[in-house]
Amino acid sequence: MQYTLKKSLGQHFLKDENITQKIVAALKEHQFNNLVEVGPGGGALTRYLLELPGTDFKAVELDDEKVLYLEATYPAIKGKIIHKDFLHIVPPFENEFIVIGNFPYNISSQILFKVLEWKAQVPVMIGMFQKEVAQRIAAKPGSKTYGILSVLVQAFYEVEYLFDVPQAAFNPPPKVMSGVIRLKRKDQIEEMRSEKALFTLVKMAFNQRRKTLRNATRSLFDETVLQDEIFNKRAEQLSIADFAALTFRMR
Repeated sequence: MQYTLKKSLGQHFLKDENITQKIVAALKEHQFNNLVEVGPGGGALTRYLLELPGTDFKAVELDDEKVLYLEATYPAIKGKIIHKDFLHIVPPFENEFIVIGNFPYNISSQILFKVLEWKAQVPVMIGMFQKEVAQRIAAKPGSKTYGILSVLVQAFYEVEYLFDVPQAAFNPPPKVMSGVIRLKRKDQIEEMRSEKALFTLVKMAFNQRRKTLRNATRSLFDETVLQDEIFNKRAEQLSIADFAALTFRMR
């Protein structure tokens, strides 16, 4: 049985066994009972994940054709596919679960925000992204790539950039390099007024990243607070601890 690739769904399927095995090896460093694969596509990763002993496995796949292909090619997957859009499902397990996948590039940031929503249940995520996005998620303060994704993910997870994936590892080859990263949930997070306050502050600060924090976030603080020297800086110069501390001083 064959399948077609759908550009509208951002589909590029992994065909390089070496890369697949490196991803599975990174996964095996963790202990888990429940595993969710996002966008199994042609099943390059799935066939290894189905073989993991003692694992309750589920795959989330929106594309009808891929669901039929996976069920025909890997009979063990029957009953384990959630045939829905990952961005609109409830957590697939009641307990903790690891999330893994070669994420569709057009929704990869939204997948991350979904994992952040579920962070109480997701101790680890291993995902493949466009290299530029992967680098952004892992970026440190002071770098050009440090931004909204870096701060909001790193506020709750340790981010590790694992390895590059060349275009030739896919069918069809994408126009850009890819990268695999691992998120490990932090035991201790910075104190903040609320997650909502952090998200509001970070998004506003980086939406006008060339401006000083004072000019970019003026509407969130009283004038007296804005006199503080930290507001002379630009968003990319602030650490996660800085942003978290500032949430307590918001209006």
